[in-house]
Amino acid sequence: MVRKLLAGAGVVLVLAGCGGVGGGDSGAAPTLTSMGFGLGDEIATTRADLAGKAIAPATVKIGGGAFDAQQFLAAVASHTPPDVVYLDRQLLGTYAARGTLEPLTDCIARQHVDVGQYRPAALKEVTLDGKVYGLPESYDNRILLINDSAVEAGGMRPQDVTTTDRAKLAATARTLTARTAGGLSRIGFDPKIPEFLPLWAKANGVRMLSDDGRTAHLDDPRLAEILTYTKSLIDAQGGWSAVKAFRDSFDFFGEKNPFAQQQLASTVMDDWYLNVLANYSPDVRLSAAPFTDPAGAPVDWVTGSAWVIPAGSTHKDQACTWIKTMTDAPSWVAAAQARAEKRKAAGKAFTGVYTGNRVADQEIFGRLVQLKDRPAFDAAVRTVLRAQETAFTMPASPAGSEFKTAWQNAVNRVLSGEQQPADALRQAQQEAQRALDAAVARR
Repeated sequence: MVRKLLAGAGVVLVLAGCGGVGGGDSGAAPTLTSMGFGLGDEIATTRADLAGKAIAPATVKIGGGAFDAQQFLAAVASHTPPDVVYLDRQLLGTYAARGTLEPLTDCIARQHVDVGQYRPAALKEVTLDGKVYGLPESYDNRILLINDSAVEAGGMRPQDVTTTDRAKLAATARTLTARTAGGLSRIGFDPKIPEFLPLWAKANGVRMLSDDGRTAHLDDPRLAEILTYTKSLIDAQGGWSAVKAFRDSFDFFGEKNPFAQQQLASTVMDDWYLNVLANYSPDVRLSAAPFTDPAGAPVDWVTGSAWVIPAGSTHKDQACTWIKTMTDAPSWVAAAQARAEKRKAAGKAFTGVYTGNRVADQEIFGRLVQLKDRPAFDAAVRTVLRAQETAFTMPASPAGSEFKTAWQNAVNRVLSGEQQPADALRQAQQEAQRALDAAVARR
């Protein structure tokens, strides 16, 4: 949940500490600027406090708000870039290829950053042409999340919801969908497109982007096939306009969330939503299952955020110390401990924090996550941990931002009825490959 809260935080603070100086800049203690990060909860504030102490007497000005590409590029062009930036790992390659991000080779060596602590899949996302440009933070897994009460109200069993048998899933979605005179009252199964198209693609045998991040595969007939299928799921439940409008009305992050309100029977979901439900609806009846391909093999698409240092940062040493501390195992464990204690005091379950740091996760899920009295959440967490064993990521790409825009726009054109899947994806292929070729040429 922390990544969603960070994007909406509007807190502006200066963090100072009492530890040793983290860099070699001379003169008065500097104030570093940041972009894309906010102090939304204890997961953020605990680590930010530790990072602030690590760079003292320097400070960091945290200004909240999501990463803004135009604002970032304008700041770089005017030679006034922020010192540290928090952004989506899928976008990192674009800015690295443009020369706007600092390769972290010197940072890693100078600060003795243990890159072995990071999950290989997450580290791959921040590595372009053999150089590391960011330190991974979150690690978002995708699983099936099932609202047992809503499924049973629709006359089915939670175990009936499966992505292995697509004909059965289509029938399940239709059966579990509920309507009133005013429109939809329950979505039977939300396939979460356009957001999760890469997950569906992988399950249908398609890698949307080559391993070197330079060749798009958006015109693969199997991609058009799976887009046609997922759109058919939405069409069977009232069509995109009705489903999107109903979905947009959900109070996802509150007590009246779609699980508590029986508005959603089943969906593909990020792991962090377990934390939301444990906080606001601790007594909800839920099940979790792996997302699978037609052969029944689990598939887990992983994404997340990263900390990067702009090439024009004037305080690179302190910035390096900051991002190292924010992503280090001890910092994550301290943040998880703070949340576990807060949840315990409130009589609520702590479902863990999924990070890009495998060392931190071993400690968090081995010691801090204790869910024996919450068997549904315990089983769901174990499902996520098993899913990680089959995780895949989109490769870092010199046109990662443009590539993502191309395929998402294609899906939106299909959902709105503007184009058929094959036509939309052929157009996206041309747009994406043109951007990729141009980025490679610039390199």
